[in-house]
Amino acid sequence: MYAIISDGSHQYRVEEGLVLEVQRKDLPEDTKTYEFDRVLLVGDIEDGPKIGAPVVEGAKVTATVLGEIKGNKVVIQKIRRRKNYALKRGHRQKFLQVRIDKIEH
Repeated sequence: MYAIISDGSHQYRVEEGLVLEVQRKDLPEDTKTYEFDRVLLVGDIEDGPKIGAPVVEGAKVTATVLGEIKGNKVVIQKIRRRKNYALKRGHRQKFLQVRIDKIEH
């Protein structure tokens, strides 16, 4: 069984047991689980896919929070030749690492 969930401005195809990095959320420190309630599609081998309009009613995906990680460093560099202009900045995005435990529909 698999599902397509919407989280923020991203969509993810998830299965049970999958470890996934999603956008960081401000959660309390003692949070062990997180629930994704915007399920766009639930695919099942026996019944076929259930497509939501825009979400599947009553479907949810439960995940265990594994921790917060940092992504790769991205360097932004701008240069204008002969204008004495150079700009170099870096950015490192933080992600929330979760493991998908259960898909309910």
